[in-house]
Amino acid sequence: MNERIKQAFDAEMQAAREHYRRRDFDGAFRHLERAHILGQRSAWRHTRSHLWMLRLGWVARDWQEVRGQLPRILAALLLSRLWVPLGNSGRSRVSAIRSMPVPQDLRSYLEE
Repeated sequence: MNERIKQAFDAEMQAAREHYRRRDFDGAFRHLERAHILGQRSAWRHTRSHLWMLRLGWVARDWQEVRGQLPRILAALLLSRLWVPLGNSGRSRVSAIRSMPVPQDLRSYLEE
């Protein structure tokens, strides 16, 4: 993973943490989804985005999110280098194997 993607991933994670601290869970999830898209090809970053989604689901008492993140964490650890569905947001409300459109501003990172 190149430095440019790492920096963009870290910026999205930082923004998610700031929203989390303000208890703006919708804002935190938006940034975690973007971090997930950027970090999918790195087992550690991919897993970190899912761990934060699990944490956020727990605090928000969103039990569907909590249940859905548990298998995604394991899959992120084991499968990130083999195959990932491009653009997938990582949320439990979306199939874990569904590719999705990549936001326009993130496309350049993934084309490198």
